[in-house]
Amino acid sequence: MSPAADPAPSRRFIEDLRGRAAAIGARIGFPESDEPRTAQAIETLEREGLVIPGRHASGDATVDLETSLRSLASGDVDGVVAGATNSTADVIRAGLRVLGVAPGFDTVSSSFYMVVGSGADERVLTFTDAGVVPNPTAEQLAESADAAATARRVIVGDEPRVAFLSYSTMGSANGMSVDLMRAGLQAFRVRRPDVAADGELQADAALVASVGAMKAPGSPVAGCANVLVFPDLASGNIAYKLVERLAGARALGPILQGLGRPLNDLSRGASPADIVDVACVTAIMSQGDHSE
Repeated sequence: MSPAADPAPSRRFIEDLRGRAAAIGARIGFPESDEPRTAQAIETLEREGLVIPGRHASGDATVDLETSLRSLASGDVDGVVAGATNSTADVIRAGLRVLGVAPGFDTVSSSFYMVVGSGADERVLTFTDAGVVPNPTAEQLAESADAAATARRVIVGDEPRVAFLSYSTMGSANGMSVDLMRAGLQAFRVRRPDVAADGELQADAALVASVGAMKAPGSPVAGCANVLVFPDLASGNIAYKLVERLAGARALGPILQGLGRPLNDLSRGASPADIVDVACVTAIMSQGDHSE
């Protein structure tokens, strides 16, 4: 499938996402509204009544991004979606300049929502951070997991179960990366004692019930994790692209975390359907406290 392909959104989560967004009627700014894929997405959003699109198209995408964010800061729009032409770095820098960080956060991070399987076998997994922080500290891992857990409650509507991933499960191996994930878990438990979390876990122990029961008996999340915290940007980004391309998952994001208001980025290869769905996520985020 080419990056510009526009697959039909047939999965239950996507349908539910669009229905919830339509009920909200949020105003979403699109600073790249003259970009062809974005223009097509705006047409769909308007036709289906999913959000109320705002346009800022002067021909300079960077200027339009700042204009849209000022509208967001002043309350004229409820959220902004950008990244079809602006780089992730430009989107985040502009967001920090205009919106600042959310209370209790020092770091902007991101999550991808991975829709895997279909029908009764459909699963929605949160991958964090697969888009922003190259080499996070333990505290940054905890912040990313904190923001991802809270956002999941708003966007997916279920209880987050957080797994700090590694090549080791509960001490089966050692190394600097393993130590980092253990420290990240401890920092997260201090920040969010209300959220089920465990680690370090290998991916199969986090996701497969039989493996989790064998490798991490008694763990509250082994075999049933839905928020996966990766040790660094490389591992998270590689994982989401492999799952998207080889398992046919739908990847929504990067959904930005830790900013003062809902601003979301797009993969540069985003399809019109991707842009529609990220706009719907942004609309839902505007109705919930997703950053604390």
